[in-house]
Amino acid sequence: MLTLSFTPEERDLVLDILNNYKSDFRMEITDTSTPEYRKQLKQQEVTLNGVIEKLQNAK
Repeated sequence: MLTLSFTPEERDLVLDILNNYKSDFRMEITDTSTPEYRKQLKQQEVTLNGVIEKLQNAK
């Protein structure tokens, strides 16, 4: 397990960046025609959502 310490401002910045990336990422999933690659991207999206959730719940 990796532990990082962020100030509230840093946490908010990382969340903003990840949420912006998530929007672009979803478009890439939609535009992908290769089923194997789409599956890989969807798995990465699940991981990304988990990271975002952890940061949102961090205090």
